[in-house]
Amino acid sequence: MNEPSCCLSVMLTLQAIMKIFVIVTALLAPWLVPRASAAEPIYLGTWKITTATVAPWQVERPYGSDLAEMKTLVGKTVVIQPKAIIGPRQVACKGPNYQVKSYPADMLFQGAFGEMHQRDKSADPAKIAAKLGFRGSSWKTLETGCGNELHYHFLDPTTANFDLNNYVYTMKKQQAQ
Repeated sequence: MNEPSCCLSVMLTLQAIMKIFVIVTALLAPWLVPRASAAEPIYLGTWKITTATVAPWQVERPYGSDLAEMKTLVGKTVVIQPKAIIGPRQVACKGPNYQVKSYPADMLFQGAFGEMHQRDKSADPAKIAAKLGFRGSSWKTLETGCGNELHYHFLDPTTANFDLNNYVYTMKKQQAQ
């Protein structure tokens, strides 16, 4: 008769251990299971400046210095990090203060298309934006808060445009290696 009481106490002990295990596991689960990280903002990553075109608001030939600058920027890499933008000096920035906003066509490129429309009512900001590849009626814009005052306008998650000295530059996001 000692066997059943022995087995009963072993069973009770096993049940107690299992309950303790379940409770401890439940309490530690947030630290044991990898957390799903929040989606990375679309602007972070490595970008390559692929093309440049004379800005639509530039009516005369660009200055020689603007052309020379454009030639040095196309093909260069820009890395947008949470606390810095690394790349050619014209786009580099330490300590940006990022804000993502939605811009309509007349606000793109610091409002240049809106200014064009104010000077000439036939200049339609949406049509001008479409010539640069923008589709739709508003686009995510990354305001950097940097001294260079650059804003990056996203045509899609892998394509962004910015303007600098009478040129509109297109950047393509590079695959992480």
